Amino acid sequence: MKKYIHLKKEDREFIAKAFGITPRMVFSAVHYESNSELARKVRKLAMERGGIVMVEAPEAETLFDADGYMRQRLSNGVLLEFNMRDSSCEVLHKGESVRRYENVLVREIPQIQDWASALR
Repeated sequence: MKKYIHLKKEDREFIAKAFGITPRMVFSAVHYESNSELARKVRKLAMERGGIVMVEAPEAETLFDADGYMRQRLSNGVLLEFNMRDSSCEVLHKGESVRRYENVLVREIPQIQDWASALR
């Protein structure tokens, strides 16, 4: 996932002037396109001036139901049903179960989402 530091225009202009750099260089630094020492200093100042780290992620509807399930609809129509009681996950594509995962750890959910997102 891509991340960037969101800044007000006046803060971007202040940073450019403070370091004697172009607005494009500020953009490159706050969008993590560069990891030079200067880019790290720009990001530090950006955060000190009230910058907010933003993460770009695919949109997905996620519902936490009272029946102990977390259900997530992906943009390709896949439904992920995570059973919070037994830590399983059922992947449903066009209403049919195509894969089942057992003992799912939270850190494994992005991999399941990536796999399911590739279904057509």
